[in-house]
Formats: sequence, structure tokens, C-alpha cells
Amino acid sequence: MLIEPTAIEGVLILTPQRHGDARGFFSESWNRKRLQEAGINVDFVQDNHSLSERENTLRGLHFQTPPHAQAKLVRCGRGRFLDVAVDIRRGSPTYGQHVSVELSFENGKQLWVPAGFAHGFATREPDTEIIYKCSNYYAPDCDRAIHWDSCGIDWGLTGAPILSDKDSAAPRLEAVDSPFTWEGGP
Repeated sequence: MLIEPTAIEGVLILTPQRHGDARGFFSESWNRKRLQEAGINVDFVQDNHSLSERENTLRGLHFQTPPHAQAKLVRCGRGRFLDVAVDIRRGSPTYGQHVSVELSFENGKQLWVPAGFAHGFATREPDTEIIYKCSNYYAPDCDRAIHWDSCGIDWGLTGAPILSDKDSAAPRLEAVDSPFTWEGGP
């Protein structure tokens, strides 16, 4: 598995190796030991699977507050999408900055989104599947959102975004009182 750092410390791109032949391929999409070797000690408790039927579906930017903050390992099951992590740790030298990477079935890449980051994605194709592991259970009382267009992200949309009511009404980044504090590392 190739593990690459990004412009924001702690956010990583993981590319599992694919072993292919005439039948297709086999890939180990997650390995606790490899993540621990990369400094990620996580116990995943929940897997989520999302289908977006239309191109330009935008979900996010979402996060959960402590004590139910979540780290996520995100990958594409089918189609392709732009995946984004925004640093919302107060005091961080990269506060408000983001990392974006295209995840697709073809490229097999995954994005590691630590707790303390808001997460979102925009689909590039119809019938795109997003699959992600979470380090904490969903807790509706801790669920928060930041408005998708308040962080300077070029989503690469080819039309108007398809949004939920929650995402349309989310506050802008500057209006969010983040519960996360940067502690000098990821």
C-alpha cells in the first residue's frame, strides 16, 4: 500500500496495491498494521456506504463534535468523486485550508480524514458509490456542517450542485465555533 502525505499534515492519500489477471483484480483496501506503521492508530466502529445517483451531487462539509468526533477512511466503490478534507482545528497553521483528491474506482485511491477536519465530496459521474470507515458511531446530537462554498474549494462542478436542505442551510466557516484545537500535530 502506498501512503502519501498531503499539503496538510495528518491528511493522507492511501493507494492499495491491486493484483490483477484475466479475471479482474484483488486489493487489500485496509490493513491495521500498515496504518499503524504510518502513525494511524484507529479502531473503526462503523462502515458507511452512500450512493449518489446524479453527477454534481455535493455532500458536506460534515463533521461530528467531541465526544463523538470521527476520523474517516474514504474510498470509491463505483464512479468517481472529488473528496475534500478541511482543517477546522483552531490554532492550526492550516486552519480553513483544504486537501482535495479525486477518488475513483479506476484509481483505487483512498483519503484518510482525521478528526478535526470537515469532510465533503462532489460526484463526477452518475451512480457514484462512496464507502467509508468511521472511528466513531454516528451521533445526531454531535452532527455539524459547514457551508460547502465558504472554504475556497474548487469543486469542479459542471452544473449547479445538488444539495440536501441541511447542506444548503449550513453556516459559513467563519460563523462556526470549532470544538477542535490544534495541538502541534495531526
